[in-house]
Amino acid sequence: MGRRANGEGSVFKQADGRWVAEVSYRDELGKLRRRRVYGSTQTEARRKQRVVREALQRGTPIKPSTTSVASWIETWINGSLAASDRRQSTIDLYTAVARRHLVPDLGQRRLDHLRPSDIEALVVAKRKAGLAPSTVRTIYTVLRAALDIAVRDGLMQSNPAVAVRRPSIGRREADFLTPTQARSLLDALEGERIEPVIRLLLATGLRRGEALALHWADIDLESRILRIRWTLTRTSVGLVLGEPKTDKSRRSVSLPGSAVDLLREHRSRQADERRRAGDTWVEQDFVFTTEIGTPLEPRNVLRRFGVVARRAGLPGAHLHTLRHSAASFLLAAGVHIKVVQEHLGHSSFAITADIYSHVTSEQSREAADHLDRAVDWSRREDDGDTPPPPDGGLWR
Repeated sequence: MGRRANGEGSVFKQADGRWVAEVSYRDELGKLRRRRVYGSTQTEARRKQRVVREALQRGTPIKPSTTSVASWIETWINGSLAASDRRQSTIDLYTAVARRHLVPDLGQRRLDHLRPSDIEALVVAKRKAGLAPSTVRTIYTVLRAALDIAVRDGLMQSNPAVAVRRPSIGRREADFLTPTQARSLLDALEGERIEPVIRLLLATGLRRGEALALHWADIDLESRILRIRWTLTRTSVGLVLGEPKTDKSRRSVSLPGSAVDLLREHRSRQADERRRAGDTWVEQDFVFTTEIGTPLEPRNVLRRFGVVARRAGLPGAHLHTLRHSAASFLLAAGVHIKVVQEHLGHSSFAITADIYSHVTSEQSREAADHLDRAVDWSRREDDGDTPPPPDGGLWR
């Protein structure tokens, strides 16, 4: 009788009424092994037998893992997540989310006992706790990523998060400043060190990290163009100058005349600072710097902007409000939304249309008003003086 191939085995019923499915296989040393699975019915036993066979074919462990979710999360954070090609800021975010939300809520569970209903319960609990929809979605995304690696490593047969619909974040409409509010903000900025960078954000719609990463080599004041090549972020390893997240984010942005004047004045003041600093100046070609030439700390800019915004009577404004405001001003002036998308560096037209629907709806009403004015729509009694179109067709 020849050797059994991996995955062969029998199915039979025991005296106690349980069905047993047996799978034979050879281990790494060529030794014949047998694995038994049990079921209350023949169908259940065969299903478990099939799962074992599939695991053997994939070369993954066939015994269930007793690893806890908490233990696996730490393994994943220190291994696969750290080794991934994700940006450092994303790694920091995923690490914080996993330890703050996944370990406390799911940590004591065995990894192989995790079910889709457990993940749905987690989503519901986070929503009831009042977390923002985007945060709930991020929690789900991090869990699914961690479990994907557990499946890859053979600790789970399948990822239960795949069976759960990704939490939605609903429709987003941007907060933005009116022209009057923007003027109040500019007045409150006078004399502040962050004044040049805030003015540029409002004039161009750049992201904070894009503006703080600007080098003078990226700016052509004669052609009124700046190029987005980098983004500056604070991470667990310090300030990181990295590439923009998407191809659309790598772009050239046309500068309004006011921004050109602002940058020329700022460059002149920076030259004076460089002379005063002398040997303490750290030359790195950054546009926005401290008194010694080092890049501005993003968190400090954020904090100081909050102070200025409150002084201007705009306590709810944040740095991203400036980006939204610039886009809203462009759309209100009649700039096509596709041009605005390219200007902002959005990855898709749909994102721009969704965020700025409050402006595009106003433009839609204006378009309807233009149609009203284009034709005299009033009803008239036919006096017989209006000639019909020639040949019964349209006027040319």
